[in-house]
Amino acid sequence: MRSNMKCDQVRETLPDLAAGSLEPSAEMQEHLHACAPCAERLQEFRQTMALLDTWEAPEPSAYFDTRLQARLRGEKIAENVRGRGWFGYLRGPALAVCTALVIVAGIRVFNVYHQSVPGNGNVVVNVNVPSSPGGTGPSVERGTAVGDLQTLDSDDDLYANFDVLDDIDTRQDPPASE
Repeated sequence: MRSNMKCDQVRETLPDLAAGSLEPSAEMQEHLHACAPCAERLQEFRQTMALLDTWEAPEPSAYFDTRLQARLRGEKIAENVRGRGWFGYLRGPALAVCTALVIVAGIRVFNVYHQSVPGNGNVVVNVNVPSSPGGTGPSVERGTAVGDLQTLDSDDDLYANFDVLDDIDTRQDPPASE
């Protein structure tokens, strides 16, 4: 009598059968009695499991932990050296120099624009505003909002007094060239 179970289905359960964690069903037992290759593989698994049950792991040597820690430290140092590259060596000093330059520049800017008045401890802002060419007041650079408004104001006065533009007749025909 031939079993309906296929070899692939039985082979999936062979490790569990060999370890004793699974009880074979009646259909599985019937297949193992009828199929020599599956029965042979089950026997090989059982021999392997028995061999593994008798095997004992060797004890590490007395200095195993010390050597392991030393090797791990060496690998970590080697990894840091390999991972940094040539730029990695410059990163620390470059960061220190940049930080120092930023601090010096900040102090310089603070000293130039904020000077303390001796005696009372108040801070006075030192604003250097040059006077305008006509001497009427302070002038402001062009390109700033105040400077542009001053330019528009002076140009408006100029164009308001320039009546020549009003006299031009735009309806005239251009002279004919011969």
